[in-house]
Amino acid sequence: MEYILQPWPWYVSGPIIALIMFTLLYFGRTFGMSSNLRTLCSIGGAGKHVGFFDFDWKSQRWNLVVVLGAIIGGFIAHQFLSNPIDINLSEGTITDLTALGFDNAGKSLLPPELFSWEAVFSIKGLAILVIGGFLVGFGTRYAGGCTSGHAITGLSSLQLPSLIAVIGFFIGGLIMINFIYPILF
Repeated sequence: MEYILQPWPWYVSGPIIALIMFTLLYFGRTFGMSSNLRTLCSIGGAGKHVGFFDFDWKSQRWNLVVVLGAIIGGFIAHQFLSNPIDINLSEGTITDLTALGFDNAGKSLLPPELFSWEAVFSIKGLAILVIGGFLVGFGTRYAGGCTSGHAITGLSSLQLPSLIAVIGFFIGGLIMINFIYPILF
């Protein structure tokens, strides 16, 4: 009998996330990937030049475990838990993606038109990475946190600014995919 790996259902992964968030809130900690980047920049000495990075990064060492866990978890998920079947997309989505230049829509989770080394190291790919990275970094700082921090920590602790930020993230994503993305690709 062949065993086909399936994603964890919501009733398993949801309570696990809730348990982790409860534990973090209980110990007075917050979760967010952008805070890890701030800690890494501080470790690298950025605090000597920019006040935002001048803080006691040693108090945030525990948060670096999140980065390590994300790297290890991503590797394990890709290498051992990925399901190599086609992605079940609607015909309308496949038509829209084909019109945008995706040749094998639904055949790969990471389409080579975006995620191949050739696409990344093209002039257009590098420009998108640099400009997108700047905008994400600026937006993260301006919003006081990243999508994971606001959507997971902020919403679970019932913070109104996080709700507003998450609504803004979704609106920004809709604007990007419907108006800006077709221009870029």
